[in-house]
Amino acid sequence: MANKFSTIISKVNKTPRFIRSFLLTKLFSSKVKFAGTTGIVIKEITPQKTKLCLANKKAVQNHIGGIHAIAAAVLAESATGIVFGMNVPDSKLPLLKSMQVNYQRRMQGGLTAVSRLSDEQIALISQEEKGSIFVPVTIEDESGQAPIECQMEWAWVSKKRTK
Repeated sequence: MANKFSTIISKVNKTPRFIRSFLLTKLFSSKVKFAGTTGIVIKEITPQKTKLCLANKKAVQNHIGGIHAIAAAVLAESATGIVFGMNVPDSKLPLLKSMQVNYQRRMQGGLTAVSRLSDEQIALISQEEKGSIFVPVTIEDESGQAPIECQMEWAWVSKKRTK
């Protein structure tokens, strides 16, 4: 089931590959202003999967030269929120319900986040009036390891308030 967001993304995904990431990133940054300040780059968006990257640049670095913990959390929230938002009907409001971020070790270089939804999760979002699901995300640094583990719970509710 397409929503306005997924319809726009579908059109962008039909553009030439060399400009697609730029357009996806610009669209995202124009709608989610705070996340746009981090320099997140969107590599891929489909209804089932997102892939986002965050370079280790001065603007997002901590006191030891790695990506700041909160910038990494914003990357995880963005990756899960985008794939979730691709599947929430226009009549529903997507909301981040909870996030758990466990830092396992120091981050090395840039980060890549990949988030996926199963067919069962997508069906649940489209069929239930309201609910919540845990949206998985994997974040790897340039060493190929996962320096943080994240769990994001996203909810959906009706946009119209019941009286």
